[in-house]
Amino acid sequence: MTERDEQNLFDAYYFAHGCGEPYQRSEVWLNLFKAFAERIEMDINPGSVLDAGCAMGFLVETLRNRGIEAWGVDISAHAIRNVAPKIQEFCWVGSVTEPFPRKYDLTVSIEVLEHLPLEDSEKAVSNLCQHSDDILFSSTPFDYKEVSHFNVQPLEYWAELFARQGFYRDVDFNASFITPWAVRYRKKDEPFHRVVRDYERKYWLLWKENTDLRELTLEMREELAGGELNTLQDEDKRGGGVRTWLKQIRKRIAPDNE
Repeated sequence: MTERDEQNLFDAYYFAHGCGEPYQRSEVWLNLFKAFAERIEMDINPGSVLDAGCAMGFLVETLRNRGIEAWGVDISAHAIRNVAPKIQEFCWVGSVTEPFPRKYDLTVSIEVLEHLPLEDSEKAVSNLCQHSDDILFSSTPFDYKEVSHFNVQPLEYWAELFARQGFYRDVDFNASFITPWAVRYRKKDEPFHRVVRDYERKYWLLWKENTDLRELTLEMREELAGGELNTLQDEDKRGGGVRTWLKQIRKRIAPDNE
């Protein structure tokens, strides 16, 4: 697919029908990106941000409203034409596979790379990593129905691509305010055994939590089942139990068999 093909694909029709809620300057989208910007400022506090795949620049706008220098790039000429006039100078038409003008404290890529062919997605990851040491990344692992999703991949696929560039998941950062599968990848200069240590620490906590919750569920189920059995037995002793009820049903269905 050529760059011209990509530009034509993400036209007015796509933004009207391909994003669930029509993608336009509306309270729904502005509030969503306002929430993203608040969390980015509070939890990361970058001095400069690039939104790689910025669409109509809502994140760029909301970040700049909070005093953060932000820029955006998107392949869609239609989207860039609809960027708010006050931030037009900070957004441009371009591909996330092409070099950016500078390095940024943080790069954000929200539901973008699944739209690229596989080889271009890999180029894009490399390009993102060359222009920032801190990346907030989200790419759907299961939405195959959207016609423009050419490279839907599980989380481990992207983790491997970023690891090739020396970037690893920040296991202590919760990026689920973007999507449940969003990840913060950061460049790691420390020895690899330290990276493994962090992964194992997080894995153990998640395994322990999952195991304990399953055990608690089973315990609660056994208690409920025991309580219901005792109730049924008590009712049956009083003549109003299950056996009596079943007999009444049988009589109504086949009275001649009794």
